[in-house]
Amino acid sequence: MNFLFVKGKELNKELGYQGRDIEAVLINPEQYLIASCDSCGAIGLKDFDVVKVSWQVTGRMTTRVALLEVLAVGAEPQIMTVAISNEPDPAGDEILKGVKEELACAGLSLSMAVSTEKNIPTQQTGLGISVIGTVAKDQLRIGTSQAGDEVYCLGLPKVGSELSNPEDPEIVQIKEIRKLLASPGIHDIIPVGSKGILTEAQQLASNAKRQLQIDQSCGLDLSKSAGPSTCLVFSASSAMTKDFISSNQNQLMMVKIGKMI
Repeated sequence: MNFLFVKGKELNKELGYQGRDIEAVLINPEQYLIASCDSCGAIGLKDFDVVKVSWQVTGRMTTRVALLEVLAVGAEPQIMTVAISNEPDPAGDEILKGVKEELACAGLSLSMAVSTEKNIPTQQTGLGISVIGTVAKDQLRIGTSQAGDEVYCLGLPKVGSELSNPEDPEIVQIKEIRKLLASPGIHDIIPVGSKGILTEAQQLASNAKRQLQIDQSCGLDLSKSAGPSTCLVFSASSAMTKDFISSNQNQLMMVKIGKMI
């Protein structure tokens, strides 16, 4: 079995990196292909949907998850797929409007392969989004955390009926992850999903072969699902964290949840 080591992490050349919600495959000596996907079911305007929101919201929220995962490891999205398990009109068209809105908010224009269900009537919304990106090997952000780094959660975990507005000021937007990526001293970044903050923060520590010392006074529900990645965890040196706080003009909630040891 052929293994590669990138910034202290062991990557299986044949199977990619399987410790997070992305896959990384070496496509040439200097570059990785990064793939991420997200699925959404029973959220929309169908009769049997559990959470009733517009299909545009469904499209936006699902797209953001796959984009955030690719961006978080330092990759730049290149292409995407949109698999809609519903009819082209109206569900498919409205979902695609949301997908394109989220891309526009991210400042991206990506080619996409789109499929809809044209044969069978459906009574529940179903959607799958995949995003493919590329990153230089020396820019891959996996396992870059250092001993002494502080670990923070940016944004609030929200899920299901708590979410109807993609512009909710309490949730992370793609512009925030770009700010983190551009800030020296910010190390690993992981969007939080259904596993909750604690699981993702522990994964962040594990990637760097460190342990996470939890700050018991953080006050967040560390086990709550963050749905479509409404928050993220990141590690950084304390000095760099202060610089980021001062530049966080929207005052999105940022809570220290622990420290790398």
